[in-house]
Amino acid sequence: MFLSDSYVQTGVIRLYVESRLWDDARKVFDEISYVDVVKWNVLMSGLIRCRLGTQALSVFKEMLGFGVEPDEFCLTTALTACAQSGSLWEGKWIHEYVKKRENRLELDVFIGTALVDMYAKCGCLDLAAEVFEGMSKRNVFSWAAMIGSFAVHGRAREAIHCLERMQTDGIRPDGVVLLGVLTACTHAGLVEEGLLLFNNMEGQTYRIVPKHEHYSCVVDLLSRAGRFDEALKLIKRMPMKPLASVWGALLNSCRIHNNVELAELAVKRLLVLEDCDGDEEDAALLQLSNIYFGAQKSEDGHRIRRMIGDRGLKKAPGYSMVEVDGRTTEFVSGDVSHPLHSQIHAILRLLFPGDPDTL
Repeated sequence: MFLSDSYVQTGVIRLYVESRLWDDARKVFDEISYVDVVKWNVLMSGLIRCRLGTQALSVFKEMLGFGVEPDEFCLTTALTACAQSGSLWEGKWIHEYVKKRENRLELDVFIGTALVDMYAKCGCLDLAAEVFEGMSKRNVFSWAAMIGSFAVHGRAREAIHCLERMQTDGIRPDGVVLLGVLTACTHAGLVEEGLLLFNNMEGQTYRIVPKHEHYSCVVDLLSRAGRFDEALKLIKRMPMKPLASVWGALLNSCRIHNNVELAELAVKRLLVLEDCDGDEEDAALLQLSNIYFGAQKSEDGHRIRRMIGDRGLKKAPGYSMVEVDGRTTEFVSGDVSHPLHSQIHAILRLLFPGDPDTL
């Protein structure tokens, strides 16, 4: 009786999805005689929260196949799935869909922001900026998306300019926006600009108390520049306990600058943290062994490698994705199953003749 009520149906699907009980969620979903756009969106949103963007896009395509017309919320969700899975072709298709239905679908602030994020994460920064500049209305999330886009592409000056523009437009930056600018400064090596922003966060201009992620970003900024003394001083005066992201940032830069002593400290602190999971511990130990080998301390490097073997640790393989003609292909490190494996390596050998990984 209750499951015949549309609101109850949506609530049950949401409950199963948020509990990651996909089979149960799908069973309830498939038993509903008429599935409205809200229920489709709930299913897609749950998949996205679990980092299953490709599956969420499959649900979106299934919805279109049933003739259900997506609303603004559903399109925003689908664009988020495109951004998460790197599906540029599908993202462009949704953009065109919105343009063709502009009499019924307005390029509102939510769809516009999702488009900016999608294009940037798919590597099309110019298209992201074009959409952003074409938006008739922008909120703090729109500015955060554009600043974050510049940040991941290493365009720190543009990110800083965006921060100035949004203040001119009368929109007050929040912590997410300032984190985006700090990240941009970190990627571009603009140490003084990043420090100036961080030190002024609590002032009259922003009135924002830095959170752990802001401290972590500035530790990364200083460490990449080799300013380890300042990074350690900042860690010591943090008003909260330094978590894995702080020590991980320090450790990453230790490898760049070949700082063995500080790397040992970072790993020691990482291994005793409650928030440090097994994967982070594995990565930290592997990183430390590589730093030892790089510093010609082979004995210590082999000792850590033996420890890794005794603990049964196994490094998760890296992977990358590339989209060609609307089809996304995933490449996993060490995998030779791709049908064009030989041809791909032949091209790589031409491009990088001295790289042993292409042999």
